[in-house]
Amino acid sequence: MTATKDTWTLDETLARVGALTGIHVHVAGPETGAPEVAWGDVFLYPAGAAAPDNRFPVATIVTGDYPGFDTASDLDRAGVYRLNIHVGRDRFRDLLGYGPEGHAARRDDHDYREQDRLLPHPVYAAQAWVSVVNPGPRCGALAIDLIGEARERNVRRG
Repeated sequence: MTATKDTWTLDETLARVGALTGIHVHVAGPETGAPEVAWGDVFLYPAGAAAPDNRFPVATIVTGDYPGFDTASDLDRAGVYRLNIHVGRDRFRDLLGYGPEGHAARRDDHDYREQDRLLPHPVYAAQAWVSVVNPGPRCGALAIDLIGEARERNVRRG
């Protein structure tokens, strides 16, 4: 299965993210000191924050599998990427019907390859991260809104 016609391309997602107020987009590459497996991945920080200050991103876009670690979404398929968003414990519960602490018991309930569906993150769900493989009309707008919420939550925490 490759990217479906009705989902957003990576460029379309980046354009939507780029239109958000207060988000700094950082693309990993050889010049950033990122490991080669992460080249092309995107890290989204609140404006004013950047990777060198060691803050955690509010969202990421992963463009390929991390062998031996994060392969459940099968991101090495043509045109496939995954948008990941830190939503916090309460919002995670609102979105998925259970808390991040309950994900281990439900991990096998999900097809992490499914596109345009909000899912718990296959690796970081316990830390209150959600993900969407190739967002589109079904949940893309929600995903973009969740990035804005993550930014606001980060700003409130200082």
